[in-house]
Formats: sequence, C-alpha cells, structure tokens
Amino acid sequence: MKKLHVLFLLLVLACTNATAQQNYKMHSMFMFSFTRYVIWPEAYNEGDFEILVLGDTPMKDALQDMANLKKVNERKIKVTKINNASEIRKCNILFVSASKSSQLKEILAKVNTQSILVVTEEPGLATQGSHINFVERAGRLAFELNQAAINKNNLKVANELSRVAIII
Repeated sequence: MKKLHVLFLLLVLACTNATAQQNYKMHSMFMFSFTRYVIWPEAYNEGDFEILVLGDTPMKDALQDMANLKKVNERKIKVTKINNASEIRKCNILFVSASKSSQLKEILAKVNTQSILVVTEEPGLATQGSHINFVERAGRLAFELNQAAINKNNLKVANELSRVAIII
C-alpha cells in the first residue's frame, strides 16, 4: 500500500510539473504576441531582440523554445538568464520570475527610464510598477497592463493589446 501511495504522489508531481511547463509555454506565446503590439524606440530595434529572464524559472526554457522557432520581424530572439538586478542591461523585455518578485522595487530602479518592457507573474505587481503582469482569471491565463509605467519607459502599446488586457 505504501508503494502505491508513493507512486500516486510521484504521478501527481509529474502531472503538476507538466501543467506548469504547459502554462509557461502559454506565457511564452503571450510574450511573443507582446512583441507585435509593443513599440520600442528606434535605439531598441537594432541587433538581436533580447529577452532577459531574472531568476530560476521554467519560463526561460519555454522562451528559448519559442526563440528557436520565431523571429521578431527579421531579428533573432536571444534569451539570457540573469541572477540578480545588478545584471540588468539594455534589452527589449525583462521577465521577472516569481522567485525574484520581492525585489521589484530594486529592479525598477535599475531599469529606471530605459525602454525595457518589464513582465512579472505575481498578483499585485502591476500596481507596484511592472508593465505587464501575468494573472489567472477564471482558470485562464490573462495579463494586467500598467499604462502609466509603460509610458514612463517610453514604450507604446497598440490598442489591440490594450483591449485584451486588464488595465491597471
């Protein structure tokens, strides 16, 4: 009986991990869509389209899988994991993992007025200054959009994106 209980627990953990991986695949599809509806200043449209991932998260692998298949216009997508806010540098998107979300104030100070789209995944972070925050609504993945924070960083969002977002 104990072996059956352990087997069941392992099965539940495997399914949970598969669900999390699938969820991050959905996150990465959303992130790719953001590249179509966010407009960066001209200086951010040269070279590779760079996404920095702050912290340990399965999102990095999901973004890398997406980057291997897609391009932003004709630009190659480069995904780089960083471990702390001091490593933040010029890029197009900064994804802040849940494990680093408590450092949002420091992260936003480091980003300052650079035109970096800051994307988070913890409840309440859009009201604290992230640009886009993934949330779950009625069992589905959705996102909050903080228009004031986006404007501060000299980014523009197409109306199509604003219409499907939860505006903060």
